[in-house]
Amino acid sequence: MPINEPASNENTPHRLARIVLLAFTVTFAVSRTVVLLIMSHQIPNMFLFLKGTHVHHLNYGIFLLSAVTGYLLFYRPDGKAARGAAMVYGFALGLTFDEFGMWLHLGGSYWQRTSVDAVIVVAAALALVGFAQSIRQFELKHFRAFIVLLLAMMVFFYVILSAGYRIGAEMGPRLRELELSSSP
Repeated sequence: MPINEPASNENTPHRLARIVLLAFTVTFAVSRTVVLLIMSHQIPNMFLFLKGTHVHHLNYGIFLLSAVTGYLLFYRPDGKAARGAAMVYGFALGLTFDEFGMWLHLGGSYWQRTSVDAVIVVAAALALVGFAQSIRQFELKHFRAFIVLLLAMMVFFYVILSAGYRIGAEMGPRLRELELSSSP
């Protein structure tokens, strides 16, 4: 980018989507790690309980999403403020989608496969916005590379899904047992 361009050009949708993606994936990984450490009694229980009811972190994410959306709509930040809002938005998305399965099955296990699937879909959408070039700029070599990449991804997802189902069958009962044993 030339030095004389205004700073506001730094906040393209592509760049902001990459910031959201980074915050989203880091938050998901950290959330899963912290929950596993709490449930396995490796670190103290930091869960919030109100009158015996566990307040899941998807609720924090929902409130943060609401706040960030209001901020973006009413203040329309630019520069560092826009990048900061993108970071908080990604953090809130990570907290919310980490427990996506609980949107569908209230009272269900934290370790539902649906949550991981939802995180993969959201991350893929953010990656497309953040890293995909405009379709008008594609050349024949880009389409060939896209086809090869698409085939490789299909094989990769097949392997991940089949391995995930096998691991889920083995680890699912243990994780559910661990989750139940850590409840107050």
